[in-house]
This record gives sequence, structure tokens and C-alpha cells, in this order.
Amino acid sequence: MAEITQKDIIKPENLVYRKSKVLTDNVMHYCPGCGHGTAHRTLAEVIEEEGLQSKTVGVTPVGCSVLMYNYLDVDFQEAAHGRAPALATAIKRLLPDRFVFTYQGDGDLAAIGTAETIHTCNRGENILILFVNNGIYGMTGGQMAPTTLVGMKSSTSPFGRDAKTMGSPIKMADIVAMLPGTCYVTRQSVNTAAGVRKLKKALKKAVEYQKKELGTCFIEVVSNCPSNWKMTPVESNKWMEAHMFPMYPLGDIKVPAEE
Repeated sequence: MAEITQKDIIKPENLVYRKSKVLTDNVMHYCPGCGHGTAHRTLAEVIEEEGLQSKTVGVTPVGCSVLMYNYLDVDFQEAAHGRAPALATAIKRLLPDRFVFTYQGDGDLAAIGTAETIHTCNRGENILILFVNNGIYGMTGGQMAPTTLVGMKSSTSPFGRDAKTMGSPIKMADIVAMLPGTCYVTRQSVNTAAGVRKLKKALKKAVEYQKKELGTCFIEVVSNCPSNWKMTPVESNKWMEAHMFPMYPLGDIKVPAEE
């Protein structure tokens, strides 16, 4: 039997994984264990596999993902805090053949950008809103966000969120699912390989529905924030599964009537 060499192994048919060509070689600035990097990678893979690199326009707002344009080799526009859906609306209407998405955190989308989010979804703009919910303001110092859980500590709720004085967490996916303009609303995660696969499947559906002009697609990604939760990456994922998932259960919330 002939000896197997490295050249015999390194063949296209034996390829298990490679970095997406849509991802740049820039080192991401995210904290160790943060879910943003995995979400970026998954989105990049879908853009490449769907042949959309030259047709994609992303909109990034203020937040941890403000530098996303450094990591995905597609066209980007920078939006004012919370205004990404409004900017994405203009881009899609002017360039209807483009795949347009926003990538927003909970502080951006569910606080200062609540109006833009609600009205974009209500109008049924043919864009994808990718919403990363880690229950806290990540970039600006760990303040309480609209999605912060009751009892959860932050720099502005050091004794824990009190629903009586601070209100209860907002479930944005459930809210926009009630609007007539949304065609697909789902909540996924990136803390496990299975979760990543489900997110990838959801993103591919969003691409398909945008091509069919069915309305707004809204994908929420429940994620962690090890730095501001004051936990290790492993601890934060376990805490997320135990506390975030019961409040923000994973799965499809709204699908097109054709399905």
C-alpha cells in the first residue's frame, strides 16, 4: 500500500472547513467569547454561498459592531445610533437588486432605534434586520438595556433590574412579529454548533424571502457578553442558557404563509 502524503490529504474533495472569502484578514476587536464573531462568520458564509458578495450592502450602527465593515468584504454604510433601518430602507428603495441588511445590538435597535425598527417592519421594507441581543449595552460600559433581565445587574442597575421602577424586558421579535409588514421573524443563537447551523438556515431563508419581496425579515440572535456580565466565556454561555433562553425562547415566531 502506497504511503499517504500530505498532498494526498490536502485536496478539495477532503476539505472540511475554510474561512469564507467574504471575511477579511483583519483581527476582530471583540472580547474573547463574544458571539459577534461567530455571527459575522455565519453571515459571511451565507453571502458567499448565495453568490451575493458584489450585491450586498450592510448597514452598521453605533455599538460593538460599529467596525463590522472591517471584517466583511462587502459594501457598508454607517448609520447614526438606532437609525440603521431607516438608512437600509433608502438603500433598498434606490438599489432594489441589492441584498440589504442591518446588524444591530439591543441598545441600538430596542432603545434609541425603537421608532425606526417598528415603522420599518410595519411598512414591510424588503430588508433583513439582524438583531444581536445580549441583554446589555456592550460598547458604552455595560448599562442596562431594554432587554436586560429582571434582577440582572448592570452599571446603571447595580442592584439588579427592578421591574417596578425600570420596566420589564422588551421582546422585540415578538413585537415585530405582530406587524403586517414582517414576513419572517425568528430567534436563534450561536453558542453551539447546532445553533450556528440553525442561524445559517435562517439567514438563507431571509435571502430567499428578500428576493421574493415578501417583506421585512427579522432575525434575533440571543448572545452573551462575558465582559459586561463579568463572567468567563463558558460561564456566560451557561448563564445565557439558564436565564436568557427562558425569557427569549429560540425558534421561528413568524413564517410566510406559503410555508
